[in-house]
This record gives sequence, structure tokens and C-alpha cells, in this order.
Amino acid sequence: MNIRELQDEIIRLKKETNTAVLAHSYQAREIVEIADFTGDSYKLSVDASKVENDNILFCGVHFMAETAKMLSPQKRVYLANKNAGCPMAEQMDKKMISMIKESEPDRTVVAYINTTASLKTVCDVCVTSSSALKIVNAIENDKILFIPDCNLGDFVKRNCPDKDIKLLQGGCPTHAAVTVKEVMAAKAEHPDALFLVHPECTPKVVELADYVGSTSGIVNFAKNSDAKEFIIGTETSIAEHLQYDCPDKKFFPVTKDIVCRNMKITTLPDVYRSLLSIKNGGDEAFEILMSDELISDAKKCIDEMIRMGG
Repeated sequence: MNIRELQDEIIRLKKETNTAVLAHSYQAREIVEIADFTGDSYKLSVDASKVENDNILFCGVHFMAETAKMLSPQKRVYLANKNAGCPMAEQMDKKMISMIKESEPDRTVVAYINTTASLKTVCDVCVTSSSALKIVNAIENDKILFIPDCNLGDFVKRNCPDKDIKLLQGGCPTHAAVTVKEVMAAKAEHPDALFLVHPECTPKVVELADYVGSTSGIVNFAKNSDAKEFIIGTETSIAEHLQYDCPDKKFFPVTKDIVCRNMKITTLPDVYRSLLSIKNGGDEAFEILMSDELISDAKKCIDEMIRMGG
């Protein structure tokens, strides 16, 4: 089967199994093309809570599928590739943060959505990269523990100077690997391009940006801008997708190495095999299974994020 034939089979199986396919923006183009919804992790979880399908197949990483399950506990949620994890989400655990809470009980624990369900159970409020500033500013308590990404945390800290924000060493290794030297080289090669960057990059890289924002924010800025050239400071897939969506503009990844290996591990055949397994009642499809207690405890910080307008 070629790609087009495989995509057609997937579209057919989606209907037969009453499955909605959700694909993160970092997925390959051929997967995005057959998805019912695309976007960043939080948007997809909200989308999952609204679909009427019995099944949800998530093309992303494990914590994202967990979040979808928490927001849609009555649905069966599957991850297209069971090995797709997230190094940042797995850097800190419940025990570690519980110990810090015991030593500093006066701090409000703010968790980036890129965390495991288990870790979310000991956090007070969740945030996304697009809502972090708004929510942290709105928290009545001035003392904050922001986890796990110290780069996003630094961005929040710089923009919330009235808050006492404690950071821990952690974050996205893919974004953190981008160097100032690479940015300057890209700017020299494309002098007319605006530099759009994700706040998971290091503070010195973020300082060089013309725009700082979430994946969705970067996409929307590029689409709506009058500028014609952009250096994209996030996963290379975003530059690719934008090139398809805006063929009259030019998009350049800040470096060819800004690739999320965990996102790229999911393939179109993974999607096909998962749907086939769902149809036949097999066990090849990797289902996200969570206890009612875990869902309830982990969802509290997400509910608080929604309450605060995140």
C-alpha cells in the first residue's frame, strides 16, 4: 500500500470503529492529513472531551493521551504508539514534589500540562505555555513552585516580577538544545525573517525572538502576520505544516536538529494497525487505563486551570 491508499484505509476504519483520530502538531504531515483534530496538547484534550465518538486514538505522547482520558473518562482512549513518551513529563515524580511541598508548604504548585497524571495529583493548578502567564498572575498566593520546565518557568518569572517563583532543573531537551549560535546563524542566513520561538527554549534564545508563544501561538502569529519569512524556533514539523498552509510565505527551522524523537516514533502504519485492532477487538491497540481515583485526583489541577481561564 502506498501512503494515499493507507490514508484511505484509515479513513474507512475510523468510520467503521467510530474513532476520532487526534494528532499533535509535531506529528508527520501524512498523519496530520487524516486526523479529525490537530493542535497542541491541551487543545486536543479539549477537542477529545467534545467529540461524540466512542473511541479516541491519540497520535502524540503518553501524557497527552492521559489528559484526554481524564477529560473524557467515559470514552476509550488509545495511544497510537505505546513507546511514545515525553522526557520532560517523566523528569519529576510524585514523591519528589511531595517532599518539596512538605518543606515549603506555603507555595502553590503550578504544573505545566506536560506532566504525568501521577504528578498532577499533588499539584494545585495546571497551565499550558499559552496560559501560564495569565494563571500565575491570577494566583492570589505570591509564592509559587513552577514545574517541570525551568525555561518556561523563567519566562513566567521574568513576566511576573511580583511573584516569588521557585524553579527546579528540568525541561524539554529538544527545545533546550537550541543554541544562541544556531539562532544567530539562522538570522544571518535569513535577515528578513522574523524569529518565532517557544518559551521552552533557553532564556538567552528567547531574548532573541520577535515573538514568544506556544505552538498554536506561533502558528497563528505566522499565518496572520504580514511578514513573508519566518525562522521557527520549535519542532521542525511546525515549519513544514506552515509551509503547506501558507505557500506564499517561507518558513525555516532554526536548526535541523530541533526534532522530537518521541513524536516522530508514531507512523501512519501505527495508526492503521491500532484502528484494525480496535475493529477486531485485538490487543495491539494500546489503551490508556486509569483508575477512577487517579482520574479524579489528577483532574483537580486541570479543572482549576479551566476555572482560571486557562
